Amino acid sequence: MEFTQSDLLKSLPKQFFASLVQKVGAYTEKGADVINLGQGNPDQPTPQHIVEKLKQAGENPANHKYSPFRGLSSLKEAAAAFYKREYGVNLDPEEEIAILFGGKAGLVEIPQCLLNPGDTILVPDPGYPDYLSGVELAKAKMVTMPLREENDFLPNYAEISAEDLDQAKLMFLNYPNNPTGAVAHQEFFDQTIELARRYEICVVHDFAYGAIGFDGKRPQSFLQSEGAKDVGIEIYTLSKTYNMAGWRVGFAAGNKSVIAAINLLQDHMYVSLFGAVQEAAAEALLGPQECVAELNDLYESRRNVLIHGLKNIGWHVTAPKGSFFAWLKVPEQFTSVEFADFLLEKAHIAVAPGVGFGEHGEGFVRVGLLSSEERLQEAVSRIESLEIF
Repeated sequence: MEFTQSDLLKSLPKQFFASLVQKVGAYTEKGADVINLGQGNPDQPTPQHIVEKLKQAGENPANHKYSPFRGLSSLKEAAAAFYKREYGVNLDPEEEIAILFGGKAGLVEIPQCLLNPGDTILVPDPGYPDYLSGVELAKAKMVTMPLREENDFLPNYAEISAEDLDQAKLMFLNYPNNPTGAVAHQEFFDQTIELARRYEICVVHDFAYGAIGFDGKRPQSFLQSEGAKDVGIEIYTLSKTYNMAGWRVGFAAGNKSVIAAINLLQDHMYVSLFGAVQEAAAEALLGPQECVAELNDLYESRRNVLIHGLKNIGWHVTAPKGSFFAWLKVPEQFTSVEFADFLLEKAHIAVAPGVGFGEHGEGFVRVGLLSSEERLQEAVSRIESLEIF
């Protein structure tokens, strides 16, 4: 007997990265040496002091029981201390922080927390594909905000119609940006807060790559701008900052009413994270931070190797200012999908076609800085051998 999936499941967007994995897998199964630059999975191990804390906490019988529904107070206090130390932002641990089962979970949950069917949400294009999952689960109406190179991949709010602004209840932003590698400055966030106040829009800033900024410039937190907590929240994940992607732990910080809504939804879905993971996460936030600086330096060095190499072979590319991605223009004779398929077939290099991140991603491919410098240099050599630049 086979049971039919619900209409809700059938309505969900196709998982873009799943098809990319299948394409790469088809080549690796044939024995091809594929340099996979298409995904965003950190390649370095979690720092040892965090792993040791997990081991220690895992032996504590208290952590073998259910944790408090809304997370350990010690982790929420650590998150508040982290924001005070790193960004000078004051947060109430109990009312302005919600523990998340990874940043993705929070991003998908928030539309369900705040929107009714038919409500309008503003989403960047190109953007993180899983924003669309939350939109569909909430049965919301999506209005895209184009991110264009000439505007430093920031949305131009003047392009959004007055009708869409009047109807919008939620807005997603993400800087440092996936997939473009762009960063935002305080003036932009101040402008965003003014707009959100005027139209009563809740801003959700996805700060997943908050620790990764280049050329001596530190990425700006949305919450550093005056009034940010009045109009929205920021989502922070430990996945990128501390190489804890598989641990599935993050938090939302900011507006009390939004935090309360997230907590209420999660009360019905989960019974909190394993206590040992929460203790290790607190150790990450409060413990030695040299590992964060070292990781940032590693990504910047890889960026420099890749961008310098590509420029040397004649590919006119722009260096990302943050995140661990580079956003590269494809040759004019290709679409983004055609170029990604061409690189995979002819050079066994996997990249993510820009159109997978939205209509305005066409003309670009996303490349991850998640392979060694040697592999990045090898990728440059393989591309050079194609003689298309």
